[in-house]
Amino acid sequence: MIVEPKESSLYEEQLIAQYKISGDLKLLGNLYQNYMPLIYGVCLKYFKDEERSKDAVMQIFEELILKVKEYEIKNFKSWLYVLSRNFCLMDLRKTSKIKVVTIDDKFMESDVLLHHEDIYEKEKSLLLMEDCIETLNTEQQLSVKLFYLQQKCYTQVAQETGYELKKVKSYIQNGKRNLKLCIEAKIEQEG
Repeated sequence: MIVEPKESSLYEEQLIAQYKISGDLKLLGNLYQNYMPLIYGVCLKYFKDEERSKDAVMQIFEELILKVKEYEIKNFKSWLYVLSRNFCLMDLRKTSKIKVVTIDDKFMESDVLLHHEDIYEKEKSLLLMEDCIETLNTEQQLSVKLFYLQQKCYTQVAQETGYELKKVKSYIQNGKRNLKLCIEAKIEQEG
């Protein structure tokens, strides 16, 4: 039997609802099992290490046990992807202690190791963004976090915050602009 996408998401919503009520890990395990290859691929993309990625797949499941109960999930696959990506980024942030090693110029013929600089730049950008989010007013900060970090739609943000839909759109637009200005100012100060 071929399961249509609508039926599949309805089935996933039912499994999630049953899990929230019963706490039966088997239900969550059945749901997660279908996405393990996807999650492994996401982890491998970030960690570039098979064993670390396999461990991360298990750690993400452990996070899932608690997080599924906290959130209203409409599209499990998308939500799980974002959760996994955020897990990987946070893990990279925690473990990225950049070691400086002197390499002889004759030994180093190419710039294959440039990806370490990319990780450093991403880390730097994330720290700047975290600092700048804290400078936003409460409404903008909450709206931006829900919209961009938790990938909620405007309506969901309005429901969760109690703000009017027009206000939510305004808070997000102004918050995004203020974030950009803050980040640019901080970069200019450093440079």
